[in-house]
Amino acid sequence: MSDLRAVILAAGKGTRMQSDLPKVLHEIEGTPLADYVIDAARGAGVAEICVVVGYQAERVRESLHHKDVVYALQEEQLGTGHAVKCAADFLGNTGETLILFGDTPLITAKTLKELIAHHREKKNAVTVLTAVVEDPFGYGRIIRNETGEFVKSVEHKDAKEQELFVNEINSGMYVFDTAELKEALEQLRPDNAQGEYYLPDTIVSIKKKGLLVDAYQAKDPLDIVGVNDTEQLKAAAGVIRRRRS
Repeated sequence: MSDLRAVILAAGKGTRMQSDLPKVLHEIEGTPLADYVIDAARGAGVAEICVVVGYQAERVRESLHHKDVVYALQEEQLGTGHAVKCAADFLGNTGETLILFGDTPLITAKTLKELIAHHREKKNAVTVLTAVVEDPFGYGRIIRNETGEFVKSVEHKDAKEQELFVNEINSGMYVFDTAELKEALEQLRPDNAQGEYYLPDTIVSIKKKGLLVDAYQAKDPLDIVGVNDTEQLKAAAGVIRRRRS
């Protein structure tokens, strides 16, 4: 069995939360959001976890209930690809790496196990976690061919008119072959209006090598929902309570 690591991106401030508290430290039932993600990763069999911190980094380190994780510092917020690059020393050169977000408390160990199993069964270099939602506005779309095979992930702003009708979205969560991820991270360039390094660009370079890139659709679309404001925090809390009842 190959070794499995996880990188959890938790460096953002979360301005829409209208609070000085880092977004990943907002709580549901007394537990910080990021701890739910760590729990899911642990439940999926991940032994080593790195949390990428930035905004109020020390506060995040001190406040998470899990003390058996390591941290990487993202001093500047230069995109998701840059955040993962900040954890490059943690990644090693073998096995697989899960990329997760510290503000997605509804992700479950079950879904991550299924994602990893699909990745291994298909012998993929990258597998994207996706979901079908009623309103895909603003999300990257998953484009498949006539036989249902993954073709590409396209950002909302870059999607063609017909692609905007697609309801399968990119969650931003992935499992990568670690060696391929590290090589692709080195090729990232901030060639966009924001001047940032985007993790989805690694998929393009990996696919160009002729390696297998695929998508796994979560059975419960709620699993991939992130928390960006207080209303979404309340909604996520409701889901967690229902799941526990």
